[in-house]
Amino acid sequence: MNRVLIVGSPGAGKSTLAKKLAARTGLPLIHLDELYWNPGWVKVERTVWQQRLAEALAQERWILDGNFSPTLRERALRADLVLFLMPPRLLCLWRAFWRERLNLRPHARHDGAKWPSRALLQDIWQFPPQAQRQRQELAQVPHLKVVVLRSDAEIRGWLAGQPVHAGHKA
Repeated sequence: MNRVLIVGSPGAGKSTLAKKLAARTGLPLIHLDELYWNPGWVKVERTVWQQRLAEALAQERWILDGNFSPTLRERALRADLVLFLMPPRLLCLWRAFWRERLNLRPHARHDGAKWPSRALLQDIWQFPPQAQRQRQELAQVPHLKVVVLRSDAEIRGWLAGQPVHAGHKA
């Protein structure tokens, strides 16, 4: 396992799993949000996004955390493993609500709001059909292993089964 994609609905726990997996395995962690957004949730120019993504994908080892459907195939072609998080929709909504209320986002929202945006809530609510399309797209990449994790218990179990690198602190 050298290149891992972690995808799923907003609020699914992608970033949390990515951090834990990076700590456990020593793989470098790249949050796609940090490549796509400038501070204040301002989109970078398309060419900047494409350049940043290309540079990330060119690395030999990584964990890429984020959904960004239009680039899924491009990322999957470089990955050897996809962790597809599919927890219940209501759990994702709950987590998004608390993440915004507690201001746990890596960048502050440009409007200072402490409530999830309507667009975020819609993304979560509409994710299951998108997930089906994404899983079909991933199935077309021959070398790729896809692991679907549907609960926190499944995530913990999968993570516990992964090898620990020498620098890992328990």
